[in-house]
Amino acid sequence: MKDFYLKIFTLAILLFSSLQGQSQKIEYIKVPELEKILNNKENKLFVINFWATWCPPCVKEFPVFIKVSKEYDTTKVKFIMVSLDFPSQAETKLIPFLKKNNVSLKVALMTDLDYNSWIDKVDGSWQGDIPATLIFNNMKKRRYFHPGEMNVTGLKQILNEYL
Repeated sequence: MKDFYLKIFTLAILLFSSLQGQSQKIEYIKVPELEKILNNKENKLFVINFWATWCPPCVKEFPVFIKVSKEYDTTKVKFIMVSLDFPSQAETKLIPFLKKNNVSLKVALMTDLDYNSWIDKVDGSWQGDIPATLIFNNMKKRRYFHPGEMNVTGLKQILNEYL
């Protein structure tokens, strides 16, 4: 019996240490990669949320996207959370936030800090404030831009309308 508990204990330590070594995967993107996302021709609804860990309304809104993303078929709706955190703080701020919140959504970190060079590519009416969400299906020529926070009901209503 002693050997059994020793094996279980050893297995638990190995599992815990392997989990400790895992880090949240984020994609580092610049304007060309953002344009590729924005110009995607898949017959799929894309939900792109622009946010940052230093933005209290963004942090408050973040669970909305986690919750709603679990309710939609990933073959029909793709969520991408584009972080506007400073690239130099990815390891100290962004990744710990994602780990703490057990985020499984795709996260991209915008490394081009000259926002004025690319915010018009997202939407001409966007002033650059975050959070902001772009919902689109280029194949169906459907596009919706929402500056500001979203709630579960509002997000689901828009997704259902655009699907």
